[in-house]
Amino acid sequence: MHDFVHLRIHSEFSVTEGILRIKNLIKLADANQMPALALTDHHNMFGLVKFYKLCREKGIKPIIGSEVNVQGKDFNYQLILLAKNLAGYRQICDWISRSYVQNKILDVPHIKEEWLQESVQNDVVLLSGGAFGDLAEFIKQRNYAAAKAQVLRWKEIFADDYFIELQRTEKHYDDDFFKACLELATECSVAVVATHPVQFAAAEDYLAHEVRVCVADGAMLDDGNRQSKYGSDQYFKSMQEMTELFSDLPTALHNSVEIAKKCNLEITLGKYFLPDFATPENQPLEEYLSLLSNQGLEQRMKELFPDENSRTENYPTYQARLELEIETIIQMGFAGYFLIVSDFIIWAKQNGVPVGPGRGSGAGSLVAFSLGITDIDPLRYSLLFERFLNPERVSMPDFDIDFCQEKRERVIHYVQDKYGADAVAQIATFGTMSSKAVIKDVGRVLGLPYGLCDSISKLIENTPAKSYGLIDALTQFPELKQRIDNADDEVRRLWEMSLQLEDLTRNVGKHAAGVLIAPSKLSDFCPLYLADGMQTSQLDKDDVEAIGLVKFDFLGLRNLTIIQEAVENIAKLHQVDLHLSNSEFNDPKVYELLQAGNTTAVFQLESQGMKRLLVKLEPSRFEDIIAVLALYRPGPLGSGMVDDFVKRKKGEAEIDYFHPDLRESLDPTYGVIVYQEQVMQISQIIGGYTLGGADLLRRAMGKKKKEEMDEHRAIFTSGAAKKGYDTALAEKLFDLMAMFAEYGFNKSHTAAYAVVSYHTALLKAYYPACFMAATLSSELDKTDKLYEFYQDCKDNNLQILPPDINHSFYRFTPVAIQQNGATTYAIRYALGAVKGLGQNVVDIMVAEREQNGPFQSIIDFCRRVDKKVINKRTLENLIKAGCFDSLEANRAKLFNNLGKIVDFIDQERMNENQGSLFDIFAGEEDQQALHEVELDDYPAFTLKEQLTLEKQAIGYYLTGSLFDEYQDVVKKLEVYPLAKFNTEDEDIQEIINAKYAKLKPKVLIGGIINYMGSRPTKKGGKIAFIRIEDASGELEFVVFNDDYERFKHLFKIDELIFVEGEVIYDSFRNEVKVNANKILLLNEVLNEKISQLDLDLKSEADWEKLKPILNLNSDGGASIRINYSNLQARCILRLGESAKFSPTFDALEQLSAIVGKTHWRLGLNKV
Repeated sequence: MHDFVHLRIHSEFSVTEGILRIKNLIKLADANQMPALALTDHHNMFGLVKFYKLCREKGIKPIIGSEVNVQGKDFNYQLILLAKNLAGYRQICDWISRSYVQNKILDVPHIKEEWLQESVQNDVVLLSGGAFGDLAEFIKQRNYAAAKAQVLRWKEIFADDYFIELQRTEKHYDDDFFKACLELATECSVAVVATHPVQFAAAEDYLAHEVRVCVADGAMLDDGNRQSKYGSDQYFKSMQEMTELFSDLPTALHNSVEIAKKCNLEITLGKYFLPDFATPENQPLEEYLSLLSNQGLEQRMKELFPDENSRTENYPTYQARLELEIETIIQMGFAGYFLIVSDFIIWAKQNGVPVGPGRGSGAGSLVAFSLGITDIDPLRYSLLFERFLNPERVSMPDFDIDFCQEKRERVIHYVQDKYGADAVAQIATFGTMSSKAVIKDVGRVLGLPYGLCDSISKLIENTPAKSYGLIDALTQFPELKQRIDNADDEVRRLWEMSLQLEDLTRNVGKHAAGVLIAPSKLSDFCPLYLADGMQTSQLDKDDVEAIGLVKFDFLGLRNLTIIQEAVENIAKLHQVDLHLSNSEFNDPKVYELLQAGNTTAVFQLESQGMKRLLVKLEPSRFEDIIAVLALYRPGPLGSGMVDDFVKRKKGEAEIDYFHPDLRESLDPTYGVIVYQEQVMQISQIIGGYTLGGADLLRRAMGKKKKEEMDEHRAIFTSGAAKKGYDTALAEKLFDLMAMFAEYGFNKSHTAAYAVVSYHTALLKAYYPACFMAATLSSELDKTDKLYEFYQDCKDNNLQILPPDINHSFYRFTPVAIQQNGATTYAIRYALGAVKGLGQNVVDIMVAEREQNGPFQSIIDFCRRVDKKVINKRTLENLIKAGCFDSLEANRAKLFNNLGKIVDFIDQERMNENQGSLFDIFAGEEDQQALHEVELDDYPAFTLKEQLTLEKQAIGYYLTGSLFDEYQDVVKKLEVYPLAKFNTEDEDIQEIINAKYAKLKPKVLIGGIINYMGSRPTKKGGKIAFIRIEDASGELEFVVFNDDYERFKHLFKIDELIFVEGEVIYDSFRNEVKVNANKILLLNEVLNEKISQLDLDLKSEADWEKLKPILNLNSDGGASIRINYSNLQARCILRLGESAKFSPTFDALEQLSAIVGKTHWRLGLNKV
């Protein structure tokens, strides 16, 4: 006999106050043989689908509800709502949704009491809320009459579906309240029910739960002033424990079972609910789809085949494919889906919102191409419809649509207007307590030093491609394992607590792209939430699809924004109305750019590895771009596929098509099976599969299930035999397909993205200033990306003009400049890329400039721009960035006078309406003199000072390099310029070729550190990658573990270092690198390298000035030779061993100041 059902459970989806994972919850209920179970997370239903599915799998009846916040007339309280059926579920969803959207109190959603009491409720069970309910508050106020009146009100609304909760918990039990509840129940003839507020699985989880609560509250566990809200007994009590707890009230226990019997919610899973699409004159969706598709195809054919004869010849092929697709779409019931997607894409294109050519397998549909959903011809590139929509495997189609990032929201608003705001929402996402973060969170709560927790967290070295859980990290990182194995009690407690909390739900956000469109208001399907001000489902992506809501992916693609801005720049600067073709991809200049690997800022081709592959491959046709996007992944790179592809492309290996019938399918990839579509085509051509069946084969190969593979092998080989193909060939092809299926990529996706790659490459090739200005503008707040693009502009001899208060705008702008009678193009630096300058500030500055003319001085600027917009900090950054250089070249003068300027302007504004008697008689010149301020003179900043301040304002050095300060001295040291380190340089080739000599040649290089990175080695050590720059370029060198530990104190960003090491050639990357053996500072290099100092002197006075600088003594390392001359004679003086020089950079700089840079030379030792 089952005497109790838990009706009050908070899971991890209560976010801040539960740590009970749903899987564990179901296991507990199953172990206790409970027939039913309720999930009542705090004012949400985030976990309902996961809970519902797992309960069904275990044969447990799921009861769906929530403990909700209620706004009463005089106070706020909590109640439990449970859905009896679908109508009750929808009602609860509606109440919760309205509370998030309409009624937040101090940012906490509350259901208004009056909403619950608007009408009689037959579909919802109401529990009184226990210690946090309205009755508890009335009894606490000793207002028994009000409590009774409230019970009667609830009874009137909910009849016998209203129950008074009885709880016996350590934390919140109050005997007076418990007795009052029993009395109220008796007097008002209302049933009581025993509940237990469950927050965690077992009693030993109490401490972990307290830590989780403290993480959410920002509290410390051992804070004496902290009031714990929960008791150690709020774990999942067994049926036996609950029976013992309420042994005196068996009816209260039994009523929990009776409530479970009342609740019979059935949620339909796996059935799709498409929104209604309005057609002209209520034309059937199927007819309207066919009409629009045929009209669209007619237009597309004119674009694809301008020649009428060619169009007539190809039309039947396209028409047959179109009809087949339309038939499949209608048969599968997705006509409305295609029409909805087409509608909002067409609206976007007609309203100035750039849309991508396609993404994912949807580009394989000719109907999508005809309707304007995609913009690449699927027949021309052998893209298969069945890869997108397979009649033999019914699943919802899923178009991923790329929109211009800045205008994407406009399309979402259009959809909201068309289908109703209450039918459209974004999708929830759930952030979790990741391994690195949970250590810091738990450590803070436990009161451990931040440095300690941070040091442990940093031992888990996640990468963008791989994140490690705590258990995996322990086996992956030996230093972490050693730290935990040898830990003291504090660290061990931190680790064990972190293990308990890792991956629990931490916060709720919204999906970056997913948008739901429902056939009616969304709360009929699931409750809503408000994330970042946007209406959002309370279910994540997988769960909304499970309950049948249709997701549309509105993705924001930065490159579409860049393309549009570049085209607009071209129109303004070149007066060219550029239209980028989606069908012509054969411009030689584009392929020259790709072959050179000059692809920074080119979509999907930006990484160093991709550039190397492009240089090696030498792409010469659009199919090569499609292929390279598919091949540049770890699988193909590691398998040898890429090398084979390159060799075949370049004629260095024979192309094998396996059979003449496969030539057409495999010719675009030189006989290499690169795409999933090729696997499907081979299955169709050789094995006799339908394309739908071929898609099933492709999926089976991806899963690698032996039983399925054996079954398909038999089908393939027998099908091949029936078609007259040799069995050995069929077996060989099946094995090849199985091998390549692991690496095969979706060609529809890469073909569509190759269009964007080609367009961005074309813009860079023909209009570099316009394109790079748009690219730079897309990353205004990301210094590292700005620096990368800035360097690329320098590499391509594209001048970046510094920011200027009279010429710059918020965004980077391409400009025409005249040089030696010729027009060239440059980019003017953006004011929006200066730190502390938001768009509203810059817009006001630019508007004033355009309305009333250029600013004449910093004083004029301060007078004309509202001080509410420009403060002292803003002015500082403008000066540091050089924005006033065209008005006053001495930045130090402006910077050091800034306080005086600000005070003067403030005083001037105070006096504006207080004219004096003197003003009346003063002439115009006198007036002008009265209103100017005398700026004090200051010496200009040194190069280092100026660049340091410039970097503070811009993020990197724009007008020079820190290396410039050292360049004259370093040049005399015969240090290798970094630009020499390439595979073509003869000196470097000679060094590489001598690597097998007994004495391996070493080189000395020097530069300013601009990047440092590291990764762990398999043996538990560390390898560091340091990048330095000099006046000629950049180079990355490698430092291994022991050397890294020796020299790591010298590695600091923006510091000059010298590296002695061995030159190596990286054949995989086709790069020259240096393995560092020794790291030196400049003065160390000077002492090691300089054997002699030659001086040209013409006066004894200069020698007297030099003596204290040279500080000659017998300990010096460099001898002195003086070439002395005057009007009468000249001679060479060699100073003795007691007069040697210890060279330092400062001394050589002072030497230059006295005799000139060209009047001293260095004799060098061989390193």
